[in-house]
Amino acid sequence: MSAVLVVGAAAAGLTTADALRRKGFDGAVTVLGAEPHLPYDRPPLSKQVLAGQWEVERTGLRSAEALEKLDAEFLLGDPAVALDAAERTVRTASGRELRAESIVVATGVRPRRLPGHDGLAGVHVLRTLDDSVALRADLLNAGRLVVVGEGVLGSEIAATARGMGLDVTLTGPLASPMAAQLGPGAGAALGELHADQGVRLRLGAAVDGLVADGDRVGGVRLASGEVLPADVVVVAIGADPATDWLEGSGLKVERGLVCDSRCRAAEGIYAVGDVARWEHPEFGVIRLENRTNASEQAMTVADNVLGGDRAYSPIPYFWADQFDAKIHVHGVLSPDDEVTVVEGDRAERRFVELHHRDGRPVGVLGWNMPKQTRRHRKALVEALTS
Repeated sequence: MSAVLVVGAAAAGLTTADALRRKGFDGAVTVLGAEPHLPYDRPPLSKQVLAGQWEVERTGLRSAEALEKLDAEFLLGDPAVALDAAERTVRTASGRELRAESIVVATGVRPRRLPGHDGLAGVHVLRTLDDSVALRADLLNAGRLVVVGEGVLGSEIAATARGMGLDVTLTGPLASPMAAQLGPGAGAALGELHADQGVRLRLGAAVDGLVADGDRVGGVRLASGEVLPADVVVVAIGADPATDWLEGSGLKVERGLVCDSRCRAAEGIYAVGDVARWEHPEFGVIRLENRTNASEQAMTVADNVLGGDRAYSPIPYFWADQFDAKIHVHGVLSPDDEVTVVEGDRAERRFVELHHRDGRPVGVLGWNMPKQTRRHRKALVEALTS
């Protein structure tokens, strides 16, 4: 009887364990998690949990009964610190040594921080459940929030906090919210929506650092010298794959754990979710940070752990909900794409865009037009797979 060790107890790790069982694997399954919590969902942390619309218990990915039926051992609050790839053995912070015939790395990412962040009250990142709870507690006693970082997470936090009644400023180096993910046209439309809802936009501005007021943050200093006053600051400037524990393992680590098209990093070792960087037949070597990919990649990895030979070649997909905007993106967009609005109108905040690069379709973006977006996604899939 073989054994599988899943290193990481979030959506990707849990889905891997679940898929192994559903596909008939009856060997030992161990799920090792750095956090003390049972697996929970991350997307609600910047929205429903932060806004107080959900209790933290609602974020759980499985009920206690479902986890019991999974018949997996969960070792929580004990992060992995080293991997011996040849022996397929993982050492943990507590000194455990865990060996398995197959190891699935699902350790996700860690948020980047600004210099001077540590030890300064009122400065937050948002990655974990505990981060969301702590940020909400601080916001309930604050009036002014500055969000540093105009990407998906920063824009969502800004929208949520504005809905809570805070004075919110969103700053970052790009010209519009989510410009890197949506492109300049849809990004500009999102900026207009934020501004209409009362978010102060200080975009296209480099951040120089934090300003202290005693032992608490007092604001954010821009490279121009301007200071944006704040009671609370959220730093959302991206994240790095959690691969430091793989140093010395012999595996290739380069902006993620590098894998082949089967999500295999070495014999018997696979990667899944935000940490995995793998060979996609259409888009080259890529790494995706989104909830959909965590689940879909895990199912392919489970197949391959059980002896399959499946390439993982999804049409990437993510969504974002901000104010009344529901944005769906299929494919891999770039700010340099040729973009055509094929349905609706950006001015009315109901539209579908097609993105082309070098004459070939690469993506579809839909804003408050879900049915039409799905139809164009179907055409995208046919074009990319024909």
